[in-house]
Amino acid sequence: PHRTELYEDPPSPCCPIVYSPDYNITFMGLEKLHPFDAGKWGKVINFLKEEKLIADDLIVQAREATDEDLLVVHTRRYLNKLKWSFVVATITEIPPVAFLPNFVVQRKVLKPLRTQTGGTIMAGKLAVDRGWAINVGGGFHHCSSDKGGGFCAYADITLAIKFLFERVQGVSKATIIDLDAHQGNGHERDFMDDHRVYIMDVYNRYIYPGDGFAKRAIKRKVELEWGTEDTEYLQKVHTHVEGALNELKPDIIVYNAGTDILDGDPLGGLAISPQGIVKRDEVVFKAARRRRIPILMVTSGGYQKRTARIIADSILNLHNLGLIDKELATSGAENPKVEQMIRDSAKDLTNLS
Repeated sequence: PHRTELYEDPPSPCCPIVYSPDYNITFMGLEKLHPFDAGKWGKVINFLKEEKLIADDLIVQAREATDEDLLVVHTRRYLNKLKWSFVVATITEIPPVAFLPNFVVQRKVLKPLRTQTGGTIMAGKLAVDRGWAINVGGGFHHCSSDKGGGFCAYADITLAIKFLFERVQGVSKATIIDLDAHQGNGHERDFMDDHRVYIMDVYNRYIYPGDGFAKRAIKRKVELEWGTEDTEYLQKVHTHVEGALNELKPDIIVYNAGTDILDGDPLGGLAISPQGIVKRDEVVFKAARRRRIPILMVTSGGYQKRTARIIADSILNLHNLGLIDKELATSGAENPKVEQMIRDSAKDLTNLS
């Protein structure tokens, strides 16, 4: 495999939170034409800095994925298609992008998405090294090797997993836990016949993309009704995350933590509270840490202005519970905080059920 900058080790005091200011999409107000808060990633980081969880020199700077990196999954034909502005306009669902010269589209739209994709690939290796990693962006789960859509132009989840399989000793099984409100048809198409990848997907059954073919790749499918609320949702997530990880113990979990399940999201159609989202992330991290499985989290969809604050609150909550810890390597066992937390969570879950 080719050498990649993305797998160079970051300086060791770094906290495995990956970000770059290049993640944010800002140009001429065009980003306002999408329900998307195109600066959400930077806002998450600012909240975490305010709370003193991180500082600039402590986070891992994401690097842009090169064509060579992207070709590990994508076809040359697909990457060439992105040289047409109207194709990118269709994928990102921002129609005026069709009328911009492609060099502007490359710089202002695709470069941020390629940098987030590089961030997910980097976070994959960090998660294996440190026990956990969070890419503050990424989670482009509607993109597969030869087709983008739903704001997803690069298949970062597929890429992160393929990179690990090809380049990291001891990683041969992966579980994707996709909790974005939409079905993750991109990684599902990419891993359709790959028995090394176990996919669990919990989504609103009535909304985009409704990809029946891709559904065949889902090992654990949880289809939700319109307006599903916290109690039912958390119960289902808990039951199925436990079930999935009991069925197969992977070497890495990729957790697609979309916040478009939030009540009032114009695209998600579910009714989960901010507290429900924080609790959901906690349930997933507890399950991973208890089994000592490395976990990579990406932030994916979430289209409201208050989303950034919720993501930051969730990361702070994970930190306060000792589920993510700057010092904590994979050796969860030696950490008394984690041991206590695991005992408590066992109690919590008995009460939940």
